[in-house]
Amino acid sequence: MAIAKTRERLRLVRKSRIRRKVAGTAARPRLCVYRSNKHIYAQLVDDTVGKTLGTVSSLSKEFKSTSAKPGTIAAAKAVGVLVAGKAKALKIQNVVFDRGGYRYHGAVKALAEAVREGGVAF
Repeated sequence: MAIAKTRERLRLVRKSRIRRKVAGTAARPRLCVYRSNKHIYAQLVDDTVGKTLGTVSSLSKEFKSTSAKPGTIAAAKAVGVLVAGKAKALKIQNVVFDRGGYRYHGAVKALAEAVREGGVAF
């Protein structure tokens, strides 16, 4: 039990260190990622006004139309494609990537690469 609390505390320390350096604007919003054991979430955030511009997760209605099973790397790729589509609909071409303290590996990496393949640069 103590190991899990320590691991989460260290992730939050890494997250705060990243957030000190990374901020989103209206022209270049922050793409922040949160992952749990079962699901993955992504938001486009404008930090200058504190507003979420768009959100997609493996729980959203758009995701249900894909054949990916939540909690997998395929699900992260599907969420990344949906985020890229939502960004294109909002006329966003560049974002700042906020990995939320997670390693750039596995599901986080799959989501980021899918967003890049969808035409959003970061």
